[in-house]
Amino acid sequence: MPDRDAEFGEYLDSRASVMRRTAFLLSGGDWHRAEDLVQTTLAKIYVAWPRLNREHGVDAYARKVMVRSAIDESRRAFRRRESVVERLPEVGVDGPGVDDALDVRRALARLPAGQRAVVVLRYWEDLSVAETAQVLGKSEGTIKSQAAKGLAALRRLLAGGRVLVEEPL
Repeated sequence: MPDRDAEFGEYLDSRASVMRRTAFLLSGGDWHRAEDLVQTTLAKIYVAWPRLNREHGVDAYARKVMVRSAIDESRRAFRRRESVVERLPEVGVDGPGVDDALDVRRALARLPAGQRAVVVLRYWEDLSVAETAQVLGKSEGTIKSQAAKGLAALRRLLAGGRVLVEEPL
């Protein structure tokens, strides 16, 4: 029977990049917050590791922990005192559509945390309505409503061209 640390290390090696990308989107496009979110998630998974069903439940548990931690973080008072910077830091990304991707990320960052979580889980993680509802502990109707509102807000934000970094909606 493999030891706990070795199993956890294997899981981390296989899922770290996916977790970082998801955390980046959930944190509104802030790599520093995304790294903090991943660390918080990994710490909680490590504590629960002996109780997790490794064949079916680790990814679902990790998503749930990450989304809940992101929402909790967005509710903290110190978060509201922070100001958004006008420019994103230089990012070494090559390929077509970089500006469009940045616009989408900026628009996504302007969504309320709950809507952002639904949009990320539904359209980035490609979860079904039922799976998203289960992860967030909400009804399927709420998920559909939040997804529709989130997509409508993204369309509004992206319709005018370049998305400027501003306070969330």
